[in-house]
Amino acid sequence: MKKLCLLGATGSIGKNCVDIVKRFPDRFSIVYLSAHKNIEELFALSQAVRPRIAVLSGARVDAFWRSKFKSIGVAVESGEDALAALAGQSDYDLLVNAVVGAAGLAPTLAAIRNQKNVAIANKETLVTAGELVTALSRQNSVRLFPIDSEHSALWQCLVGEDAQNIERLILTASGGPFRQLPAEEFKNVTVEQALRHPNWQMGRKITIDSATLMNKGLEVIEAYWLFDVVLENISVLVHPQSIIHSMIEFCDGSIKAQLGLPDMRLPIQYALSYPERIANDLP
Repeated sequence: MKKLCLLGATGSIGKNCVDIVKRFPDRFSIVYLSAHKNIEELFALSQAVRPRIAVLSGARVDAFWRSKFKSIGVAVESGEDALAALAGQSDYDLLVNAVVGAAGLAPTLAAIRNQKNVAIANKETLVTAGELVTALSRQNSVRLFPIDSEHSALWQCLVGEDAQNIERLILTASGGPFRQLPAEEFKNVTVEQALRHPNWQMGRKITIDSATLMNKGLEVIEAYWLFDVVLENISVLVHPQSIIHSMIEFCDGSIKAQLGLPDMRLPIQYALSYPERIANDLP
């Protein structure tokens, strides 16, 4: 039984993670859980998975809700600092960081110092502090397991391979909802249109970032820190079908690709269940 500390439980990654845990109750349990402001959803998830502690990081918890959580045997805390406090607990096995934004950095650092492996969907952690996070991970013999579909695909392609033979990492991009929109029409696009991603069901921020392709720029930086490949050897290829999630080109000209339906449960499940005995396949 692998015990999880899940941060950002009410977002798309968090909900998919909860779904996996509910499907495999003999393999996973969630002992710590957090949300930002949606206390109703946090309570519903707490009813479903019964963590020891639930945290609302972006708002205070009033007496009514404290009583509700107490009635189901779950302690509830609030405040952004509570995320790092959860990650610093000793009685869990893997931190799943699905927090949005730079708020995900502090709990990641707390988990690494706590010598806990981190399944990371919070790309801002590596974009803002990749050098610090990777160095601290090495010092504490901690592994970062990527949950982003593209980086999970690269990780899977590297299993059994010598990282020194990498010529190029190729991240794929759907192109978003405006891939074929004439440039002169961009001044008329709406937020609602930008939120209609053609392939993926994601949170609002990442969906907007995907529509502008900003998200792909962040993923290039993330790949740089995760796989220790120079930026010049990281490419992006527009692939509207989102079936090929990433590819690796090797020095001999061969290419290995990871393919699958656009379903975030697949990379999440891979990160949650990856055997520790072969975790050294990560660079």
